[in-house]
Amino acid sequence: MSVYEHFRPEERALIDHFLDLIDQVSQRYIPRLTDFMDPRQQTILKSLIGKNDAVHLSFFGGYGHAERARALLLPPYVEPDTDPFQLAYLDVRYPAKFGSIAHPELLGALLGSGISRNKIGDLLIGDGQAQFICVKELEPYFMLHLTSVGRMSVSCRSISQKSLLHTDDAWTYSEGTVSSLRLDTLLSEIYHLPRAKASEAIARGWAKVNWEIVEKRNFDICEGDVISLRGHGRSKIISCGGLTKKNKIRLQYGRLN
Repeated sequence: MSVYEHFRPEERALIDHFLDLIDQVSQRYIPRLTDFMDPRQQTILKSLIGKNDAVHLSFFGGYGHAERARALLLPPYVEPDTDPFQLAYLDVRYPAKFGSIAHPELLGALLGSGISRNKIGDLLIGDGQAQFICVKELEPYFMLHLTSVGRMSVSCRSISQKSLLHTDDAWTYSEGTVSSLRLDTLLSEIYHLPRAKASEAIARGWAKVNWEIVEKRNFDICEGDVISLRGHGRSKIISCGGLTKKNKIRLQYGRLN
């Protein structure tokens, strides 16, 4: 059985990239550090490495519960550097008395500067504050070039990891059973919606899988996927597998309160 059969067709290029990284570490003993990955990508990399003792894998995104993280792949007996994940922590300063910055606005400004999403980690929004995490080499670029978010004039300054705004997200974890792993079926289970309403929401472009709009109700969901539905919040698939006596699929998922 081919390794690709376990994943989506559109993930093939990513799998090839990961397999090349694993080969570099296990066969040529070259340490490798990835860009930021979403939870689904992290799950794929974990599964490809499996129990391979020739590769030591660790993830870090700047704080303990970071959603986006970089992966460090090390050969045996190689110690990590003092700053192995090469992260920068930036505070976006703006006149809060004149308005606020929302997550989509900050992300739009960062990507609008021409920087790829995989160079940027979590965005942290608080009361009158906004911060983000990125790869270390882009720290001077953002400090110089990030001067506006939406209509708000801003400036960027470097901060320490201890100054991050992060709080532990309030996830509620649940278990259930589903007849299939189709997107409409899972939306119905997780958000307690009639199947018809879930299908309608997908058709309207209100559903996202791993931050991308998906308009196919029969889109197959996999372990590690992050799902969001407009007006209902975000959820993540912890595990999906194993059948009940009635041939239903066992599901574990988290929902962000």
